[in-house]
Amino acid sequence: MHRHTIGAGIAAALSLVVGACGAPTPTPRLAEASRVAGSTIMVKDTSIHATFAASGTAQPIRQATLSTKLMGTITEVLVKEGDVVAAGQPLVRIDARDLTAKQSQVSASIAEAEAMQRDATTQARRIRALYADSAATRAQLDAVETAVARADAGVRAAQAASAEVSAMTSYSVIRAPFAGVVTRRFVDPGAFAAPGAPLVAVQDASTLRITASATPEVARGLRRGQPLAATIEGQPVTASIEGVVPATAGNLYTINATVANRGMAILPGSAATLLLPLGERVAVVVPANAIVRQGDLTGVTLRTPTGDELRWIRLGTTMGDLIEVSAGLRPGDQIVVPTPSAKATLAEGN
Repeated sequence: MHRHTIGAGIAAALSLVVGACGAPTPTPRLAEASRVAGSTIMVKDTSIHATFAASGTAQPIRQATLSTKLMGTITEVLVKEGDVVAAGQPLVRIDARDLTAKQSQVSASIAEAEAMQRDATTQARRIRALYADSAATRAQLDAVETAVARADAGVRAAQAASAEVSAMTSYSVIRAPFAGVVTRRFVDPGAFAAPGAPLVAVQDASTLRITASATPEVARGLRRGQPLAATIEGQPVTASIEGVVPATAGNLYTINATVANRGMAILPGSAATLLLPLGERVAVVVPANAIVRQGDLTGVTLRTPTGDELRWIRLGTTMGDLIEVSAGLRPGDQIVVPTPSAKATLAEGN
């Protein structure tokens, strides 16, 4: 009898230990005697526009790395990195004295070709008149007509050579193709410029392009010009679809969308997210100002009959002043939208 009593006591103690170990971690509870200052709302199911968050980067639509077709010594670099430039503004000058000499030769060739053209035209005029009076033969007329054609061709060839030299000379001055900012200066005066070698990089960040990928199911309903909600470095912006094209690899589509960068407030290369519409669905949403943040944790103040408690939650899509709660709350729960001072106290963990 005594041994049975001891065994029953040990079993009861073990059951208490096991029950304590298996109990869930309690939710942090605020002081029961006090309530968090603020307004109370009831959580309920809400119909929201479902979206797919496609990540990408925001890059300038217009950016160019400038080079030349010439070989020569760089005489001047007129800009530095960070300089704002206007369209057509000179950026780099290259020594082009050999082209200047060649232009003089071409000009002399044009003058000679035009003189020969005038002489051939004069001779042809005379022979035509004589031929009309039967004082010149057909062979003489054909000869002067051929001479005029050759003279005309000579003038055109000389003019084409002049245009070619002028075009090459234009490469001795590198100009900004559009208004923007100098983002890279590759050379300094005295360096040797070679065809195709980078000299200066310029970008215009007034309009950015967000490029992201999505599955065919998500991309199917998207159209050019369609507005999209987006975020850049966490800040909400409005984008406009530029195009939807098949990606080069995988069963994916590339979505390009443009964003106006007024005041250059957005830095090129920033992380961006396109919120691609998927239709409507039911979700639990709460006001953004009801969210309490402690480090990486997010929560809300849950009002219960026994006191207010801090409930940790997982957040979903942000929709203006509302935030979706993907886990941690259910319809019928009552939460507190704390006053600024109360929210500051909660964020400190007090």
